[in-house]
Amino acid sequence: MASAIIGGMLENGYQAGNIWVSAPDDGHLQSIRKRFGVSVTTDNRYCAQQADIVVLAVKPQVMADVCHDIAPVVQNTRPLMVSIAAGLTAETLDTWLGGGMPLVRVMPNTPSLVGKGAAGLFANAQVKDAQKTSVQSMFESIGSALWVDDEDQLHGVTALSGSGPAYFFLMLEALEGAATEAGIAPETARALAIQTMAGAAEMAARSDDDPAQLKRNVMSPGGTTERAVNTFEDGGLRQLVKKAYGAAFDRSREMSKELADKQ
Repeated sequence: MASAIIGGMLENGYQAGNIWVSAPDDGHLQSIRKRFGVSVTTDNRYCAQQADIVVLAVKPQVMADVCHDIAPVVQNTRPLMVSIAAGLTAETLDTWLGGGMPLVRVMPNTPSLVGKGAAGLFANAQVKDAQKTSVQSMFESIGSALWVDDEDQLHGVTALSGSGPAYFFLMLEALEGAATEAGIAPETARALAIQTMAGAAEMAARSDDDPAQLKRNVMSPGGTTERAVNTFEDGGLRQLVKKAYGAAFDRSREMSKELADKQ
């Protein structure tokens, strides 16, 4: 995800000379340096000292150690802190960083890797409007970036756009399987299913009509689409989607509590 953010920033006018990257593996850092032309170091404190915005792109399990290490530096320089780690609250992160830091939590998703991400953002009270604009621009370089006012809503974002790509991959897999069983060549079935999904998404993004109306626009009375959609409805698709969303939402809250209990 860090590489996706760097790549998106560079493609949207950010200067490589203004970006520093730190990591424990120097071999990995050198590959990043060669790929993007950014500055690299294995010293987290030195890296943080160079920055107006520090992006914490590490696993939740090691976040405490990273924050404690750079806390003396960021308490002095006061950069905007940005975390893309799931489950760790702004309050917890701020405590590890020494307190009183401007901090934004971001819930990105995997399509960010191809510049089509959807990210939910939450800012604590210390974040200024100009800082919000900067971090929004950063994540808009790899897709869309939308703010939530309540940090708890990030659980809902996780269940929607964070986990959402897998829901659509499941539908893609099911459509491809059904078409293949009906005799369409697997590679043809996959190509048609992918393009259909991409085209429908593009229509939804461009249209002023809501999804319900777009669906009705495809359905002719007594036709094939109407029968298929009625089959989905009669099979309880809406209720199943609601149940799956709720399961992801609940698990996000559980994971957040588990991480808090371990600290």
